[in-house]
Amino acid sequence: MKELRVPDAARRDRKSTEMLRVWIAEQGLHCALRFGIYEGSGIAEEDAWGTILADAARHVARALDLHAPGQHADALAKIRAKFLEELGDPTSPVRGDFVR
Repeated sequence: MKELRVPDAARRDRKSTEMLRVWIAEQGLHCALRFGIYEGSGIAEEDAWGTILADAARHVARALDLHAPGQHADALAKIRAKFLEELGDPTSPVRGDFVR
């Protein structure tokens, strides 16, 4: 299994919390996510996850530009368009269980 490096800030911050892991395995997408940490905080889970996913999309767009400068014009707009397309017409069903 090829794992990514944990960011330095996450290692330094004793309160850091891993929220999402994603793998491509057995010809499909597999996710592990931490859900429910916003309960009782006054922050809606939907709002928090919307922010998390938007921030992740911006990081992907930035990584594309850093990896190949000038070759990914409008990367964030393209990511957003594909995201909305996939939400409206998924290419695969969501399956699996939730563990707390």
